[in-house]
Amino acid sequence: MKSGELRLWTERSGDPNDPPVLLVMGTSAPAAGWPDELVAALVAGGRQVIRFDHRDTGRSSCVDFAARPYTLADMAADALAVLDGHAVADAHLVGASLGGAIGQWLAVHRPERVRTLTVVMSAPMGHDAGPAWARALAGQAPDPDDLPPPAPAFLHHLARLAERPPSTREEQIAASLETWRVLNGGALPFDEAAALAFVTGAHDRAADPAAAANHDLAGRALTPDRLAPLSAITAPTLVVHGTEDPLLPLPHGRALAERIPGARLRTVPGMGHGFHSPGLPERIAGMILEHTAAG
Repeated sequence: MKSGELRLWTERSGDPNDPPVLLVMGTSAPAAGWPDELVAALVAGGRQVIRFDHRDTGRSSCVDFAARPYTLADMAADALAVLDGHAVADAHLVGASLGGAIGQWLAVHRPERVRTLTVVMSAPMGHDAGPAWARALAGQAPDPDDLPPPAPAFLHHLARLAERPPSTREEQIAASLETWRVLNGGALPFDEAAALAFVTGAHDRAADPAAAANHDLAGRALTPDRLAPLSAITAPTLVVHGTEDPLLPLPHGRALAERIPGARLRTVPGMGHGFHSPGLPERIAGMILEHTAAG
């Protein structure tokens, strides 16, 4: 697929005559961040599923961010380009983490393309988490208006990576695996084999594994379009959030659901920030199927 000058790798599964579901992954993650089990469950439930490698991940084009910085709006345009490439006028949109912010952007600015919206483990697209993170890292008391920062275990993990950045392929894969272990939280079992297969594939599939870090830069850019009120969203919206999310604790999901008219919040006991726990992909797929049942 083409998005401007960029080429985007996509995959379409299921019957093209079934209702389309577009899966939009989170920061630094390619299409495989959506587990095969989740995709298979959606297809078995009568949906066609489209997933894609974001720019700067997988087999999609890489960008010189310093020369050509991009924003959340540009990543949203990529998602629309994927739909256009498959001749899909509108779709059930499912976004995880940063993909959830992309989904919100589309539901606000391009509502005619969004049949329903499902946002998993995300936060309001206009929320600036930076100050809360900075206060937490400095050991300062939170501001009363802050949504909670990441859990100490995750902040400590980031600090260790900053002290000793991985350099070799093996170190980078090991660091990514440990990141997903921490993100899984301490409640649900961690499927290490599935996570290792994902991080190894994501690393080896990428033309430039380091380019995925550009998503952090794009995600932190609070451009005016991201500050549009979420009350403008008219698509039926489901917010799915884990009770043990160490990156975006549950109040982020609650705040998001409160800002979208009619949104439903489904909490998943023990779920962290990711899908690497046995049975979890199928469980999330069940929620998506229920939410998109109207077609």
